[in-house]
Amino acid sequence: MKSFLKYSKSCDFPIENLPYGVFTTPEKTNPRIGVAIADSILDLSEVSHLFTGPELKSNQHVFKAPTLNLLMGLSPKAWKEARETIQSILSENNKILQNDHKLRQRALISQACATMHLPVNIGDYTDFFSSVYHATNAGLMFADPNNPLTPNWKHLPVAYHGRASTVVISGTPIHRPHGQMVPPDATDPVFGPSQLMDFELEMAFFVGGSNKLGEPIKIEKAEDHIFGFVVMNDWSARDIQKWEYRPLGPFLAKNLGTTISPWVVTTFALEPFKTDNFPQDPQPLPYLRHSDKCNYDINLQVDITPKDGNVSTTICRSNFKYLYWTPKQQIAHHTITGCKMNPGDLLGSGTISGKTPDSFGSLVELSWKGTKPLSLRDGSQRTFLQDGDTVTMTAVCKGDTYNIGFGSCVGTLLPPKKL
Repeated sequence: MKSFLKYSKSCDFPIENLPYGVFTTPEKTNPRIGVAIADSILDLSEVSHLFTGPELKSNQHVFKAPTLNLLMGLSPKAWKEARETIQSILSENNKILQNDHKLRQRALISQACATMHLPVNIGDYTDFFSSVYHATNAGLMFADPNNPLTPNWKHLPVAYHGRASTVVISGTPIHRPHGQMVPPDATDPVFGPSQLMDFELEMAFFVGGSNKLGEPIKIEKAEDHIFGFVVMNDWSARDIQKWEYRPLGPFLAKNLGTTISPWVVTTFALEPFKTDNFPQDPQPLPYLRHSDKCNYDINLQVDITPKDGNVSTTICRSNFKYLYWTPKQQIAHHTITGCKMNPGDLLGSGTISGKTPDSFGSLVELSWKGTKPLSLRDGSQRTFLQDGDTVTMTAVCKGDTYNIGFGSCVGTLLPPKKL
């Protein structure tokens, strides 16, 4: 498969990828849908008339929408047809766009000239807790070292409902929040800026299609409801979280901001990178069982760049395949009560940590509750984030002849606002 647009083997956006995003340009400020190809964006609103297959001929309007919700609301057959059409448009063998100079000028935009926006109008956001290594580390640090996992953890995908209104696109700064916390050696809370700000390395997927209220999505059909994936940083105020999380779990410690990468990588692009599911013992209950692969070999990385610095330090390398609970199981469990899912709902994986200390997906793990400071390349140290720190998360699937990238998930921690 070759595109008429040229790019290197290491390019994150080859014709095998084609992730969706929403962008604007200085010349055209209305948000529109595009796909990343090489260092360009194909503006789908300019080529919507070329989607003439049986699933999309009567649905060309979805490519002129300001978000991906309408496209996500179509069937997997329509998503597949859209991908095949886009690949054909960009193929070196197809001359329709390649030889039409005026159409190329309108439809192909440099990524450097575009501003990316939230690709979806997110109605609901749920964050899971699906990495057994992360859950074990949390239990070792904050619960019973002899029984770090709660009794339910290996029987169901633990999760909480997050705040969709504070999901933001990569590049959006996040302010250090105020809240209640209990200082060391104290028993009563104080109010002030969080002193223990952290990141959480996650991935998340957008739901496609929907179900009726009262009708669960069965595990056999769950993958039909996974449109695509993004990288996610679920910012966390650990001192606020420690005081508030019992008995109902995270609240203010997590609703201050959740950053996602700009490009939604489809399951079609990830198909060649499927890998074995994480071994599960004990065997889950029947509604959660599946033997087909729904796990991916996606390399993850976290870098920190200090304020006013130009030297970044890689502090974590992890992988999506470390997740214990699969996306299919997350959907099946989420809807077993008959909970209604809508196109564009966002489901986060929870922090993705591996076995080794350099693969831990949060600072509270990497510094082991602040007892083991990390050294950065500029000579400074970190136990938790400092004001001005920029956190950059990246994800890539490494193939023999091409890569699948997601774009960067970037956020800078700003000082607290004055109250």
